[in-house]
Amino acid sequence: MKPNKQYPKYQQIVDYIKEKIANGEWPIGSKIPSQRILAKRFEVNRSTVITALEELMADGLIEGKMGMGTVVVNNTWTLIATNPPPDWNEHVKSGLHKPSQATVQEINQAESNTNFIQLSKGELSKDLFPLETMKLVMGKVSDKMEPFGYEDPKGFLPLREALTTYLKALGINTSPSSILIVSGALQALQLISVGLLQRGSTVLLEKPSYLYSLHVFQSAGMKLTGLPMDEQGLLPNTVFTSKKQQGKVILYSIPSFHNPTGILMSEKRRQELLEVCEKEQLPMIEDDVYRELWIDETPPLPLKAKDKNGHILYLGSLSKTLSPGLRIGWIVGPEPVIERLSDIKMQTDYGSSSLSQRVAAEWLSSGLYQHHLEDVKEQLKIRRAVVLDVLETHLKDITTWNVPKGGFFIWLKILPKLSMKDLYVKALSEGILLNPGNIYGQESDRYLRISYAYASLTDLKKGIHEISQIIRELAKS
Repeated sequence: MKPNKQYPKYQQIVDYIKEKIANGEWPIGSKIPSQRILAKRFEVNRSTVITALEELMADGLIEGKMGMGTVVVNNTWTLIATNPPPDWNEHVKSGLHKPSQATVQEINQAESNTNFIQLSKGELSKDLFPLETMKLVMGKVSDKMEPFGYEDPKGFLPLREALTTYLKALGINTSPSSILIVSGALQALQLISVGLLQRGSTVLLEKPSYLYSLHVFQSAGMKLTGLPMDEQGLLPNTVFTSKKQQGKVILYSIPSFHNPTGILMSEKRRQELLEVCEKEQLPMIEDDVYRELWIDETPPLPLKAKDKNGHILYLGSLSKTLSPGLRIGWIVGPEPVIERLSDIKMQTDYGSSSLSQRVAAEWLSSGLYQHHLEDVKEQLKIRRAVVLDVLETHLKDITTWNVPKGGFFIWLKILPKLSMKDLYVKALSEGILLNPGNIYGQESDRYLRISYAYASLTDLKKGIHEISQIIRELAKS
């Protein structure tokens, strides 16, 4: 670097060192030149060098190590990661604005606070975790333990074999070679976004949708286009219209106990949607992580069960039904697609946990998983009844809701005109964590997603009662 008289000498030193790090010439762990050498190179005194090094230390790029001098401890990738992806909002025509994204981050942080009444959490209560059975399963896995390393790129074969049996009961006929084990459904979406879709593609989805709160597709440079729903689910005729207006398109849907609305797509609607997808050759992601959490009656078969042309990628998971801590989910799809996604996954993390996959295989193959599901559904039925009773008692005149037939959520519409941000903040100050509707799409600003799955029955009653009081206070102001 040649000296430049247009800006301070210390800044020249800062830029010189940053350029060396950014170009990979000085990787992490490299020892940078001594103060004496830098002072000589830039024809300055050592105090100027010290000023430059202090700025770089404040930026977290270098650090003084005992007995080693000053070394590089971070690189340009860290600097990139501290900034938001450039211009991604240009690609989002419907969905979140920055304030909602900040709310999502705040919710994620607050969900670890055990002092809050968690009316937001899409997770089973710790009271429903089958601790003794899990100990039994872990014991069986331990008894059969042998040295293990990296698994097959598609995942532990006995787990994929157990899933073929499990999925057959859902009407999905597949083979282990068409199943990829992933670390939850979210990783499945991430793999799809980088492995199958091009930047600028359009993702069609229900409006509102859980996907709006994630940014997984937007971060990959894709546009989200929301489609309307009714009580039977997504409207197929709007899929046809939207596809005609777009370029490369994929459809994402949660047909069973939709998040956040709780809507169960009817069998008739599923058939209509499938016919549209086949006619338009529109690929689809069917996110079915809630389907086993039915309360009133068994849901219609998955769309994937009637997919004869490989149009649908089917996502399932143990996170909602058993434990998110296992980090086990799966993708079912055409074998070439699964091959592609498994390659991307290997590049990402070299496979999901070998131990978790063995535990999951034992749950599924032993019959214990189905037994556990029956217990969970009974408890969810009780919890739903409690919440509906409290809503009827305290909120009937100021909110409306539909009774979900399964899943975790009640989609609550607030009738009085008030600031939902004020409601969220006031509830948080009272120790109640809510999911405001606008994180699932701006048109849902007057809604709350209430979860009856996580909080205790006592906290569910108390939290909803206090929410009713806060709504009434805000409506008067």
